[in-house]
Amino acid sequence: MSIKSLAAYTLPTSEEIPTNKVSWPFEPHKSALLIHDMQQYFVEFYGQDNPLIDQVVKHIAELKQYCKTNNIPVYYTAQPQQQPEGDRALLNDMWGKGLPEHPGKQPIIDALCPDQDDIVLTKWRYSAFYRSPLKEMMDNSSRDQLLICGIYGHIGVMQTGVDAFMNDIKPFIVADGIADFSREDHLLALNYIARNAGRVVSKDHLINTPVSTEHHIAFTKSSLRAQIAPFIEDADELQDDDNLMDFGLDSVAVMTLIAKWQQQGINATFVDLAKAPSVDGFWQVISQSSGQEGQA
Repeated sequence: MSIKSLAAYTLPTSEEIPTNKVSWPFEPHKSALLIHDMQQYFVEFYGQDNPLIDQVVKHIAELKQYCKTNNIPVYYTAQPQQQPEGDRALLNDMWGKGLPEHPGKQPIIDALCPDQDDIVLTKWRYSAFYRSPLKEMMDNSSRDQLLICGIYGHIGVMQTGVDAFMNDIKPFIVADGIADFSREDHLLALNYIARNAGRVVSKDHLINTPVSTEHHIAFTKSSLRAQIAPFIEDADELQDDDNLMDFGLDSVAVMTLIAKWQQQGINATFVDLAKAPSVDGFWQVISQSSGQEGQA
């Protein structure tokens, strides 16, 4: 039932990318990147010095760097070390005990280690949207395009793409940024998405897209208050030095705000914001991260 050793194969060339039914333009200011299941447990099935996975990791790293440079939020999925029987459920029938039998292999591989401001979503099923706040976070940050890379193509990558489509989020599957059990499975995933649920593109198509700065807007302390307000209770009673946690602000809301601010060129981290949970504190962190003094 468990995954067998996976052999290398040649990644699809640009000529092999299937004809897409849709022609959605890639819009960086509306996009987020999802790095799917690049945990040690899953990657190690390709073995050491496997040219396929080495090339895919390199492409994902290049795409991530493009996203970080251009303030595109980066999400990861990762299965947890502990998966109670009721949570894992039918996955046991299909794949056996899986990752929980190897908890030391739970982390994301070092070459793609999440940065402090990246968001790691707990993965429970094939789709990254299942039991996760991904859709809510994308909606709240005005992002409706999801760039998907990682493993495995015809399982979680494809299912996440379909689920994105079903949630009115445009999936862009990175043809040379995913790996699979075989070349046949890889092409199956690409063809299914191109025909039914999204757009298939190459890594170079994405990173060669210029990014406009016209979508960056002035950030003021007043706009900060307005953006926090939907996530708290009794917003009209909030003072700038009040603890936002006392008004109901939770970690999911903070991560959603971070993703939204990234598109405005503000790279505040969750750790820094958690140390200063007030409007005044947030404003100080944001002012420092943007390298400029704002307006109240």
